Amino acid sequence: MTDQQANAKTMTDRLLDAAEEALDKGDVWAAMDLCRRAVERAPDAPRAQYVLGEVLWEMTDAESAEERYRKVISLTRPDDLLHGKSWSALGWVLFDQLRFRESHTATLRAIRVRPTAPESYYVRAMLRERRGDPLGARRDYLRAHRGEPERYPLPAELTDAMVEAVVQQVLRGLHPTVRTYLSQVPIILEDFPDPEVCGQYDPPALPGEVLGYFAGTSLAERSMLDPWTTLPSTIVLFRNNLARLFENQEQLIHELTVTVFHEVGHYLGLDERELTARGLE
Repeated sequence: MTDQQANAKTMTDRLLDAAEEALDKGDVWAAMDLCRRAVERAPDAPRAQYVLGEVLWEMTDAESAEERYRKVISLTRPDDLLHGKSWSALGWVLFDQLRFRESHTATLRAIRVRPTAPESYYVRAMLRERRGDPLGARRDYLRAHRGEPERYPLPAELTDAMVEAVVQQVLRGLHPTVRTYLSQVPIILEDFPDPEVCGQYDPPALPGEVLGYFAGTSLAERSMLDPWTTLPSTIVLFRNNLARLFENQEQLIHELTVTVFHEVGHYLGLDERELTARGLE
């Protein structure tokens, strides 16, 4: 390596160090600018591509992140740390894109290359839930938790009785007229959102993060002139996502309460901006 190449590598690494620091602080735009500069200096540097993939993923641009992770895989050998980490990340971004079969393949490859990678077991746990394998999912959640306890807490328990108690508490806090309307709206508990539900959002919602869903016509949109708007509405809560995203029962109950209020707000005709203004985002 010449002195000029060494200096270029040092500058690229400095840019990437700064990008990772900015990303840790939540400044994704600064991280993006630093990554772009690093990639311009060293387009075939695996680390530059990998960190850019991390920034793009943080910005919820899963397709662009996928492209970067695939590039890292093509640039590295199986014994390179970034090779295995890119397979793990690829499994996750494919999951976020609702490409579950491809995610399963990438995740298995990641585990084969890096058997101790907790993030791969976490993704495989979510995939196993979708295949109807709760015991296998529990084992993988435990593997992920043992690898990084703080980043991957074990999913909390969320029983039907807990959900019913929270729903009743929410309903008691509503105006009697609203309660009367809601008596015609069943609140259903399902394990996770189907791709069709995620695909109704623009951009599509992340399948591991959708907590609830309102299906039907809001009170504000109903019309006696349009019989389709008077069909029964439904509020659906997704048990596995609620249980997985919160570390303890107190957080879980709080978030379940917020989620129920959020979906009730949709039923009453509030949009996302109005719900956010009320602290129900």
